[in-house]
Amino acid sequence: MRTRKHMLHPQGQYQPAGLPRRLAAIFYDSLLSIALMIVVTLFYQQAILRLIYGSEKLQAMAESGNLDIDPLLSTLLLFSLFGFFAKFWTHNGQTLGMQVWGVRVQNADGSAIDLWQALLRFLIAIISWLALGLGFWWSLWDKQKRTWHDRYSETRTVQLPKNIHKK
Repeated sequence: MRTRKHMLHPQGQYQPAGLPRRLAAIFYDSLLSIALMIVVTLFYQQAILRLIYGSEKLQAMAESGNLDIDPLLSTLLLFSLFGFFAKFWTHNGQTLGMQVWGVRVQNADGSAIDLWQALLRFLIAIISWLALGLGFWWSLWDKQKRTWHDRYSETRTVQLPKNIHKK
């Protein structure tokens, strides 16, 4: 079964986004990601755990440090972050930070990336950060300014012109 490609607008041949612009968008998105993780954590601890254990037991668990490492919460946070990025990348090619800085992720033909590409981008970007940012710095040497997650997901991160970006 062949899926129909969702073409992003505006269309055109755009220059690869440079590292400073990418890092600015990442900084903006990191603030949104922190806010998302706070909301998910509060919901998990105050709604779900409170229903399971009750207020007094939950308070005792928190004071004893039993809530410090919670694999279920870590999994929920990882899935929430992936959902945040995947939603934006697969629909309009831009997270909120990318919109502010006029950066877009897309396929070479200008179409939106699919969920598999979003997953690859997300996981490889994590590896890039764990390698002290080497996957991002890679764009300084790559002829097409691609990062590791651009390369492995077969996507392009482009800079939209200011006059088009504001429309």
